[in-house]
Amino acid sequence: MSRPDDFESPVAIARTLIGYPSVTPDVGDALNYLENLLEVLGFTCRRLDFGEGDERVDNLYARRGKGAPHFCFAGHMDVVPAGDSSEWSVAPFEGIVRDGHLFGRGAVDMKGSIAAFVYAVAQRDAHEQGSISLLIAGDEEGPAVNGTVKVLEWLREQDEVIDDFLVGEPTCREHLGDTIKIGRRGSLNLRLRVNGVSGHAAYPELARNPVSAIARMVSALCALELDEGNENFQPSVLTCTSIDTNNPTSNVIPMQASARMNIRFNDLHTRKSLETLLRGVLDEVADMEKCAYEMDIIESGKPFLGKAERLISLLEDAINTHAQMRTTLSTGGGTSDARFIREHGRVVEFGLVGRSMHQADECVAIEDLERLGKIYGALLDGYFAEAKSA
Repeated sequence: MSRPDDFESPVAIARTLIGYPSVTPDVGDALNYLENLLEVLGFTCRRLDFGEGDERVDNLYARRGKGAPHFCFAGHMDVVPAGDSSEWSVAPFEGIVRDGHLFGRGAVDMKGSIAAFVYAVAQRDAHEQGSISLLIAGDEEGPAVNGTVKVLEWLREQDEVIDDFLVGEPTCREHLGDTIKIGRRGSLNLRLRVNGVSGHAAYPELARNPVSAIARMVSALCALELDEGNENFQPSVLTCTSIDTNNPTSNVIPMQASARMNIRFNDLHTRKSLETLLRGVLDEVADMEKCAYEMDIIESGKPFLGKAERLISLLEDAINTHAQMRTTLSTGGGTSDARFIREHGRVVEFGLVGRSMHQADECVAIEDLERLGKIYGALLDGYFAEAKSA
């Protein structure tokens, strides 16, 4: 097959990808287009479907080469919903270029990076030493249970070894190249429930109000200073995201109140140590309020460092060459699929400026998108040059 014009710039690829409204997990058409491009470039592609019914997720794994070292670009094709279209100045799924920017849902998170992946590998000889692969999941913006996690399990079953991963999440804050993510804090999701005795608001002495109790509990937890951070991680933080009673009436004391919280924690803590700390605080308040409580905890990620020092160095060199930017190494921000990948190989995250991700009029500067493709290409050149000389 002949090489499409798309390979001349990541912009054309990104525009086409944005044209597929791949809201989690409906990524099939976008993956079809990507698969066709990669097959032209000599990749062997596997479509990997996991889950049933509405939970079914379509993923793509593509590899070129058979030997070591094995480098993998990893990311996700799914995007969050566009929301109210009236808040957009352009159609969210048309890939509009205006004023030096490419607009559309996924332009930053993260179809722009996927386009840069393809552009970078298209510039390399298909017969390079070692192997290049792409792991593209379909549910990172959703439950994240039938995407990257399942593909990694499949790779392990196939005895497929990947040495180094680059995840193309939007890591930069103000300028392309200013931030590389070398790890992430862990994440705990908490749900707290307090049961009371309902009654008339005019006779509070005849009821037991769970609202006042849960308010004190949340206040006590939010006042905790968990730590001061360390060399690699920001301080751990607890944030309350909701307090609810499901009470439609203003003159009735509710029977139950609930709250949701999230903790982003560094490697000074574990789930167990945090749960012990939280329950100590809650027990004290419960004794004062003479109430009982229930707390459920779900750990959605552990804190980690990617331990990819040489890959970081090569990426810094590529950024310096093509973006002339002093780079900060960070473990801040939310979770990503890197939390799963880190158990399978060395991993770093680097992508576009994330200021507009998940917003109306999500957009990327054309110059940034083109430079990202060159940075990824320079990273590959350095990576495989080292392998050749080793």
